[in-house]
Amino acid sequence: MSKDIKHLVLENYIGGKFVPCSKLIDSFNPSTGEVYCKVPDSGPEEVDAAVTAAKKAFPDWSAKSPAERSKVLNKLADLIEAGLEEFAQAESKDQGKTITFARNVDIPRSAENFRFFASSVLHHTNDCSQMDHMGCLNYTVRCPVGVAGLISPWNLPLYLLTWKIAPAVATGNTVVAKPSEMTSVTAWMMCQLLEEAGFPPGVVNIVFGTGPRAGDALVSHPDVPLISFTGSTATARLITERSAPYCKKLSLELGGKNPAIIFADADMEQCISTTVRSSFSNQGEICLCTSRIFVERSIYPEFLARFVETARRWKTGVPSDPSNDNGALISKEHLQKVKGYVALALTEGAQVHCGEDVDKLILPQQNAGGYFMLPTIISGVKDSSALMQEEIFGPVTCVTPFDEEEEVISRANGVRYGLSATVWSRDVGRVHRVARKLQAGLVWTNCWLVRDLNLPFGGMKNSGIGREGGKDSYHFFTEVKSITIKH
Repeated sequence: MSKDIKHLVLENYIGGKFVPCSKLIDSFNPSTGEVYCKVPDSGPEEVDAAVTAAKKAFPDWSAKSPAERSKVLNKLADLIEAGLEEFAQAESKDQGKTITFARNVDIPRSAENFRFFASSVLHHTNDCSQMDHMGCLNYTVRCPVGVAGLISPWNLPLYLLTWKIAPAVATGNTVVAKPSEMTSVTAWMMCQLLEEAGFPPGVVNIVFGTGPRAGDALVSHPDVPLISFTGSTATARLITERSAPYCKKLSLELGGKNPAIIFADADMEQCISTTVRSSFSNQGEICLCTSRIFVERSIYPEFLARFVETARRWKTGVPSDPSNDNGALISKEHLQKVKGYVALALTEGAQVHCGEDVDKLILPQQNAGGYFMLPTIISGVKDSSALMQEEIFGPVTCVTPFDEEEEVISRANGVRYGLSATVWSRDVGRVHRVARKLQAGLVWTNCWLVRDLNLPFGGMKNSGIGREGGKDSYHFFTEVKSITIKH
């Protein structure tokens, strides 16, 4: 792989070969605001070629044993780990995240996704029942579905792309994947390793491009029976409409408006440090980030003062500096959208305690055009405000007091999303009680982002359809068949 990824011109990867595209899209370096890469603007023609290659590869790949496929996945994990630094540098430059986050989170987890599903696919069991009185034995088998259409977002580019590719190919499917057009470089780099890892041509195909062209062609393709998508709720509605005529299997992992509930008996030190991290990690561009913080009134003044003080120490700056906690947001348009919520808060009479319009961010001259924003904490926001109802997806969080347990549960549930939540209390009975009542697919108590990949991942309400994880991904990427033997 080339060590200099400046001014790259990416190509689609179809049928085991890199294929140039006649139309290209500019891709920007978020830390400078300058174009540094050209990405294919693929459409129906390119998607159809990729689906054809995937269909051709499916019979042989699906016929391999789980152990044979597992060996290939583990080899790819080895190759990603061997190139960890190069992948991390590319991910940081392409997405705007810090090099430290890319090194410690994105790329290691990308390799781990392949290792995890390489192992888990070897350990599933099927159901069996006997009907001796009828001389029959019943059992189930699971079969791969076919060509899987996979669409991944820009916030954790390789991390979430591999989270989809790994279970799909481990279970015997072939794939056509579309990464975000804003963060395509590490997917292209991974394609350079697929042949060496042992993937036959056509098993993994990557088509780059926008949602309206490449994405639409993929979700509406009649020969793609399954779609796995991570992204916005608005895009998911379009995918549902476009795929409906074909009755496709859908897995939709969508947005969140995640609450933190902090009771008076919480471990304040641990709670504050973790909640700063859960609010602002990766520039707040994680679907699981905390954006609504409910604090019991008796500790509210102390919490708010210490929370603001700690957030001000969360360093924002050039992504290549390992000492920085946050880098740049993904795009100029997204930065303007996030800042727009802060402006709205001021018009509504809220108070901005730190960050946007309060503190000054000093950047090197070469990064003056980058898309940077300081961690921003806002109080005095009504629950009905857009800041408390809509997913901001940036380094902005709102803090508000509460009085009673049932009150805060109702307020935490009072949004259309239901992805995750955190609860802070030393009362064991309370954390169990509150966790059960919260309308969220994941609830962390006295911690954040602790993940066992075996367990289900996904949200309630407008935060998605279906679950991902060991058994759930296995079930999604396979079809179950019941077989009865008369003897």
